[in-house]
Amino acid sequence: MSALILLVPLALFMGLLGLFGFLWALRTRQYEDMDGSAARILFDDTPRHKEK
Repeated sequence: MSALILLVPLALFMGLLGLFGFLWALRTRQYEDMDGSAARILFDDTPRHKEK
């Protein structure tokens, strides 16, 4: 029972920390372009030169 005195506030703190982190990510537009980075890695900026 004495463990609950420590674990319940710790769980509430960690939950609030996760909620604030999620809200920060939404506010700073971290989830704005989910597919852009995944597709951008497939395209090269400069063409490679072929060796002869």
